[in-house]
Amino acid sequence: MGGTVEAIYISAVAQAPMRGVDEIEAVAGAGLEGDRYAAGAGSFSKNAVAGRALTLIESEAVEAARRDYDVDLGPADTRRNVVTRGVALNHLVGKEFTIGTVRVVGVKLNEPCEHLERVSGVDGIRKALTHRGGLRADILAGGTVRIGDPVVWPG
Repeated sequence: MGGTVEAIYISAVAQAPMRGVDEIEAVAGAGLEGDRYAAGAGSFSKNAVAGRALTLIESEAVEAARRDYDVDLGPADTRRNVVTRGVALNHLVGKEFTIGTVRVVGVKLNEPCEHLERVSGVDGIRKALTHRGGLRADILAGGTVRIGDPVVWPG
């Protein structure tokens, strides 16, 4: 089973705007090169817990949030690293999957919080993304992630 990578975003420091890139190096045990969490500069970097290396969100969830809640929301506003299409991320908690050649494991759902609403500046983002805020994951084997890469998981 599989889907694709639609967009990739990083931010070098906490609370800075997300920047789109066409490809990025994923480093096992660390995160995405140039991203705040790989550098230990994220808002929650001091909380050393699993699932901080990589965050994902479904493009369908962003579209549904706009449609269902009339929220002016773009993929970068979610502050997630990888935007997918055709991937039921909620079902990948505890599962290994690949993004291109990069092997990852889904750790936990990434429910939106007050911090996201404040930093994104998008009124209603928290309510609109409840139960569809994406997935926190760890990188097991690194490599390059590119827009258009397949996202594949065991069916």
